[in-house]
Amino acid sequence: MNAQLVLAMGQEALWMMLMVSAPVLGIVLVVGLIVSLFQAVTQINEATLAFVPKLIAAMAVFALAGPWMLNMLVEYIRRTIEAIPAAVM
Repeated sequence: MNAQLVLAMGQEALWMMLMVSAPVLGIVLVVGLIVSLFQAVTQINEATLAFVPKLIAAMAVFALAGPWMLNMLVEYIRRTIEAIPAAVM
């Protein structure tokens, strides 16, 4: 196993992490921005008002994109495990 292979595997792992987490982070970011604008306009500073919509949005994204995320992770792990014999030699 050489350094280039290790770096390629690390790069692929970081890319996979970005691909899987992007839908949740993006939606929660948009919902947080909308809630923050609402709080600024109405001057309502309630902590649960900022937390609950983000939690509901994250759960909705996991419900909708969860099978795709799981499929991506399973395929990545399968490819990584199948690459072990070639990496050892």
